Amino acid sequence: MSRFRMGSLHHMHLMVPERYEAARWYREKLGFEIVEEHRGWAEVEGGPLHISADGGRSALALFERGSHHDFRVETAVAFRVSAEQFVQFADGLPVAGLLGAGGEALARESVVDHDLCYAYYFEDPYGNQLELDCYDCDSVRRELIENHAITPLRFC
Repeated sequence: MSRFRMGSLHHMHLMVPERYEAARWYREKLGFEIVEEHRGWAEVEGGPLHISADGGRSALALFERGSHHDFRVETAVAFRVSAEQFVQFADGLPVAGLLGAGGEALARESVVDHDLCYAYYFEDPYGNQLELDCYDCDSVRRELIENHAITPLRFC
């Protein structure tokens, strides 16, 4: 089996009192703009508002403190990968010492369907939450979900 390599940094979760107020501060002080490609996330109850200072290549995902997503976003760092990388990661599971966000062994079936992307949530040995995202939903559905008869998890 070839060794999996993580994709590029996609976004970092930040907890704020109010997403749009925080986005305004980041725009005025640091030049961040709302990422239109991901505006749909903010329309989901408790979902993040993505802002970026580099045209969306990397972003801050602003979550409102007290939302139902509070339990898993305090220190999360998300990486974006291609469908090929995502399936390669899934096919390599389980990996000794790689635990899901709840402390369980991460398995291929731990995949989460967010409608806008598929994701795996896991922890590093220090308790930091990590997220692996793939936005090529059609390829992941075909090459992973359907090929292995997986019923993805859903958080919402």
